[in-house]
Amino acid sequence: MHPGTQGGGVTAQPAYKVIIGMEVHVQLATVSKMFTGAANGFGGAPNAQVDPVILGLPGVLPVINRRAVEMAMMVGLALNCDIARHTKWDRKSYYYPDLPKNYQISQYDQPLCGAGELQLPLPDGRMKTVRIRRAHLEEDAGKLLHESGAAESLVDLNRAGTPLLEIVTEPDLASPEEARLFGEELRRICRYLGVSEGIMQQGHMRFEPNINLHIYPEGSPEGRVVRTPITEIKNLNSFRAVERACGYEIQRQLADWIADPNAAAGGGKSTRGWDDDEGVTLLQREKEEAHDYRYFPDPDLVPLHVGEQWVAELRQGQPELPIARRRRYEAMGLSVKEAASITEEKPIADLFDRAVALGGPVRRVTNLILGSGAKLANERAARESRVYLASDLAVTPAQYAALGRMVEDGVISASAAATVFDHLAENPDADPLAAAKELGLIQVRDAGQTELWVRQAIESNPQAVTDYKHNPKKKQASLGFLRGAVMKASGGKADPRLVGELLEKILNTAE
Repeated sequence: MHPGTQGGGVTAQPAYKVIIGMEVHVQLATVSKMFTGAANGFGGAPNAQVDPVILGLPGVLPVINRRAVEMAMMVGLALNCDIARHTKWDRKSYYYPDLPKNYQISQYDQPLCGAGELQLPLPDGRMKTVRIRRAHLEEDAGKLLHESGAAESLVDLNRAGTPLLEIVTEPDLASPEEARLFGEELRRICRYLGVSEGIMQQGHMRFEPNINLHIYPEGSPEGRVVRTPITEIKNLNSFRAVERACGYEIQRQLADWIADPNAAAGGGKSTRGWDDDEGVTLLQREKEEAHDYRYFPDPDLVPLHVGEQWVAELRQGQPELPIARRRRYEAMGLSVKEAASITEEKPIADLFDRAVALGGPVRRVTNLILGSGAKLANERAARESRVYLASDLAVTPAQYAALGRMVEDGVISASAAATVFDHLAENPDADPLAAAKELGLIQVRDAGQTELWVRQAIESNPQAVTDYKHNPKKKQASLGFLRGAVMKASGGKADPRLVGELLEKILNTAE
């Protein structure tokens, strides 16, 4: 709950609680559309991915896309939803230029996926349960193009008929940050399952938060509660927009209540749009109720029976989900932040698992992926203006494992490993050990040679030696400086552990 505040000459802000539920539309990555064989995909010439069913021509009949149903059930299983054994299709009637039939085939009172939940990891390490109310299948509408200065709008029906999974939560989210985190986690799950690419710029996922406030005029939840009307913000297609729009809407509702408590607490649900440039929500219309859409069972589609075996097969084929992987990686010794970074993209997590399975030390493989791998991938992404992951580099899991073992065994230093890694990325068939030898990066573990480098560094840096012996505040810094001097003298070939041992031995025994 947000506490009230009092400023000089300013009306006290009341205590209030933020209530956010989320509706998420996920475009499913099927080859064909929801009720027809027309191609499903982003882009292409306008109105090229249509057929008589999409256009709603007389005499055509829809046919259910089995793969879309399976993808929807996969998401439902990942969200711990109850999978309906019997479901049906309904017509949702409304008139809009991007909907040629003047109705949308959807699911009303018998959704494919019922109640479930998502365990949402929060930044402080806690887990929050977000209840899922339902997830149902429907077809997407087309798209209206509003060209600047044009007297009319253009209609592109390529998106019409795309399989769309609508996921509806209970109002369990309590802040704009939680709303953003929920969207990010849901996208991660869908990408792991392979049901959606989740490319926000292509509209693969659209978010519609429903927001209102519980205001406590007396300052206590035990006292009188005033509920502001629910506002739905339509079609947000970025996580940044979700967080910003929720933040603005919370403050707008609060300001309206402070200005006129009676007016702000009255009225029904409304729909608002988000102006990303101005950073404000704008009223679009009063929210429709279910009866406004005149739902009735679609007479052209038979109800769907979902057998136990079908569900069991899908459950058996489910991959390990991001939250389970994060927990496993934390148990392996990764920090919360490292585990989250590794699991952000499934190909990276798969690369990590394969490298460790091949004998790569967990700590070394983690450092290579999040260090050298991420750095080189980011450089290539900037150069090529596209998404580029460490898993897209030519470095194989076996090379990660071998390179990690070389660092762990002291064959090369961690800094030398970064140089070898860059070499492997440019020479996919190279052997890590052979590459290290070719580049002259094999660590010298000869105690006699290392002692010569150590004594050379001590003789060349008398002030650092004096600080080490006589200035406790500078002792560790001086030791680090001398260690660096030894590594420089050796060309990076000295074994850091042996260097440290010899430095302390000589410095502590010298006159």
